[in-house]
Amino acid sequence: MADNYLEKRYDEVFGQKTKLKRVGHTLDELLLKNRSHRGYLKDFVVTREMLERIVSVNTKIPSWCNQQALRFKLVTKGEEADKVLSLVKMGAALPELHLPLAGTEPEAFVICCTTIPEFRGVDIDLGISLQSMCLKAVEMGLNGLIIGNYNRQQLQEALYLPYAPVAVLAIGKGIENITLVPIDSSDTRPVKETHAYYRQDGIHYVPKVQLKDLII
Repeated sequence: MADNYLEKRYDEVFGQKTKLKRVGHTLDELLLKNRSHRGYLKDFVVTREMLERIVSVNTKIPSWCNQQALRFKLVTKGEEADKVLSLVKMGAALPELHLPLAGTEPEAFVICCTTIPEFRGVDIDLGISLQSMCLKAVEMGLNGLIIGNYNRQQLQEALYLPYAPVAVLAIGKGIENITLVPIDSSDTRPVKETHAYYRQDGIHYVPKVQLKDLII
């Protein structure tokens, strides 16, 4: 079939061009802006309405066997946020920095929980959900950090959660300067070293495998 046959045929029938017009950010732009921030602007307060908009993506995304087992606790600035912050750890690859730095702590969180025991399907749903929420946050001019290092039992008890937490998503106005750098496939060091993020001269560098090395 000739290139663009259907598009040309549509134009002939309906007498109009069908080329898509760009609306808002492209997916590539959102993905590049979607970096893990561990420092946030204290003067910017994330509201519950903002968190609701972010969590609303979960009404549109795929779910394993359509079980839709995830539930979300919204936490804004206040006593609950202080409890969450005391039970999570950030920046494990840079322990000497004790992140987040004083005065840059996140003050809003989405606690992701599951209504059924964890299994592969829930893990897949969780990954889709967290990435989608992060992209929505970026679209809104915010930033996020997916946190997996936290005390699950204490967090559930502190927030009186009816379901087990499976991840914590911090949300705020990120203030960090984050840059992606390609990983040199000829580097013979262990993956733990070549893939580790690092900071230099105020810039947070995140190594990424190059496309040519991703494709088998």
